[in-house]
Amino acid sequence: MSDFDFDLFVIGGGSGGVRASRVAAAHGARVAVAEEYRVGGTCVIRGCVPKKLLVYGAHFAEDLADARCFGWDVPECNFDWVRLRDNVLAEVTRIEGAYTGTLENHKVQLFHQRAVVTGPHSVRLADGTEFTAERILIATGARPQIPSCPGHEHGITSNEVFHLPAIPKRILIAGAGYIANEFAGIFHEFGAHVTLINRSDQILRGYDEQIRDRLLQISMTKGINFRFNASFRGIEKLENGQLRVSMTNHDDIDVDCVLFATGRVPNTEGLGLETAGVEIDDAGAVKVNDDNQSTCASIYAVGDVTNRVQLTPVAIREGQAFADTIYGGKPTKVDYSCIPSAVFSHPPLAGVGMTEGQARTKLGSVRVYTSDFRPMKNVLAGRNERALYKMICDGANNRIVGIHMIGPDAPEILQVAAVAIKAGLTKDQFDQTVAIHPTMAEELVLLR
Repeated sequence: MSDFDFDLFVIGGGSGGVRASRVAAAHGARVAVAEEYRVGGTCVIRGCVPKKLLVYGAHFAEDLADARCFGWDVPECNFDWVRLRDNVLAEVTRIEGAYTGTLENHKVQLFHQRAVVTGPHSVRLADGTEFTAERILIATGARPQIPSCPGHEHGITSNEVFHLPAIPKRILIAGAGYIANEFAGIFHEFGAHVTLINRSDQILRGYDEQIRDRLLQISMTKGINFRFNASFRGIEKLENGQLRVSMTNHDDIDVDCVLFATGRVPNTEGLGLETAGVEIDDAGAVKVNDDNQSTCASIYAVGDVTNRVQLTPVAIREGQAFADTIYGGKPTKVDYSCIPSAVFSHPPLAGVGMTEGQARTKLGSVRVYTSDFRPMKNVLAGRNERALYKMICDGANNRIVGIHMIGPDAPEILQVAAVAIKAGLTKDQFDQTVAIHPTMAEELVLLR
């Protein structure tokens, strides 16, 4: 038997921590997990899962309106935010129970309290209990970044948005990344007047320029307001409960709610990592090597706390790779190339591989194929929104190096296309594939 209380002690019960714990335990390790909030982490509790359920709920606003053009006599419908909110929170609780059950079934010991590192092989729980472990895994994730402007305490983040008592009539969303644009679409469909502000003049930096410009165009047509090159001066709470927001380069605006969606900060503060010689970078992230190992040989880290790629599937891959490498006798490294991603905006967009700009910079010679079309459903519904699919190929051999799209079900379609990119397929191989007609996905094998 080991001289340690556990073979592995995991701090953080999110997607990466749970996967690492479960797999390590399945390989025979004695594992403990400490989670101070709720098992499941940001994704399950207050991130992509409840947010996607709100996206589904928001889509009904347009679907109900479109249904009339398809012959359905749809009466005027009232939206009940409280009912949706409570149903979503109930589903979150159900999934949390499933995550907890998974750990228990694998005989992982779960501590529902905060844990801190006290040395290379030791941790202390909030109640003062101390344990030793041969290895420690940091999987504490990240938290929303809050601007330091005067009155910032009057705003909320994505952590609190799922608990709002009512949909605000006017909401200001700060940021231009996927969280900001997703909630802009959600609140707009729920009937709020949405204003999005950003410090630069671009949205969704890192996505293909044509695709993100199309989302901006559609969003503005829907009635979402954008204020670019705007930084907070301050937020003042008025006597009537409204918030007056002052910003650079623009007039003040009065709103009912301010939502900060300005990035996320790794959760390393107060973890005691310095006691074990674990180095933290300037952004507060744990420095790790390709095997997820920190500068302390016995301490590892996975997920958002490393600030490599802040995506749930990446954290899960990292947790799996860690457990298989250390406890499964199967050395595994995560491949960070060609990671597909999506923005569940209205309409959604998705992309994998290089953007056109990146390809031209790296490859020089590229071929770009596009399809700019109006989805069949939108035509009959009298909706003018157009979808845009884009394929970027290496000019030397026509190998596909990037696919980017915006339109209904774009993320669902891109998942399969991402396999093709990863496999190194060519445009010719796509052309040789028979289309499924009539579908939107068929445009990928008909691009010219």
